[in-house]
Amino acid sequence: MRIFLALKGVDWESHEIDLMTNENLSDYYLGINPRGLLPSIVHDGDVHIESNDILTYLESVYPEPQLIPESARDKVAQLLKHEDELHLDLRALSFRFVFNPPHNPKSPEDLKVYATAGSGTVNGKKDDRVGVEIDFWETYADGGITDEVAKAAAEKFRSIFNELDGILGNQEYLLPEGLSVLDIAWFIYANRLGLAGYPIGRLHPNLGKWYELMEQMPEIAKEIELPPPVRENFAATRAEHRAEGMHLEAVAGL
Repeated sequence: MRIFLALKGVDWESHEIDLMTNENLSDYYLGINPRGLLPSIVHDGDVHIESNDILTYLESVYPEPQLIPESARDKVAQLLKHEDELHLDLRALSFRFVFNPPHNPKSPEDLKVYATAGSGTVNGKKDDRVGVEIDFWETYADGGITDEVAKAAAEKFRSIFNELDGILGNQEYLLPEGLSVLDIAWFIYANRLGLAGYPIGRLHPNLGKWYELMEQMPEIAKEIELPPPVRENFAATRAEHRAEGMHLEAVAGL
């Protein structure tokens, strides 16, 4: 979302939420987004949640430069839905190979708060997404992210990245019209997978070239730059996994 706003040239005010202290499960934040997920935006007094819904909303409010071409709206909606469905797979790979926390980030008490706090409604209805989130964290508490889960998640990304690689063999961006919201959405996933040690350039050369093109854009480079302590911590985690032979490529057979 930050990249989208930067490319649109929109001024906005940031309100950071500390995920490490579970600030996203506070009464304050659950009152904004009952799913406890980021990002959320408040615009003209209305709350918008879910990344892809936010992007399509912002496109309608700030149509220039156009990042969702009118001729490709159905295709964009379909691919954004596909990308959104991979959210838990990305989270699984992130917690196994990027963040690698020493303990479960969500205690039973945290999950109880999550299940009961606030109205728990989205669009006026009980939000069944809360159950999905609780299931993920309870499974994580039982056994972390297993090799089987990690391999299955990586295979999903390998499959869709193969498709994107084929598209990029014939054009510079994911839509023939040029840079679009699809490039932004998939770039974020590719960036996180790169932090996890996914070999994008080796497995998907066209996607790798596209990624390099995207990350050189000033609006994007600024938003993905990590503070040195965080960058060093992630690098140390990858080095430790490689030394143990338990890195993503080995676990997933990439």
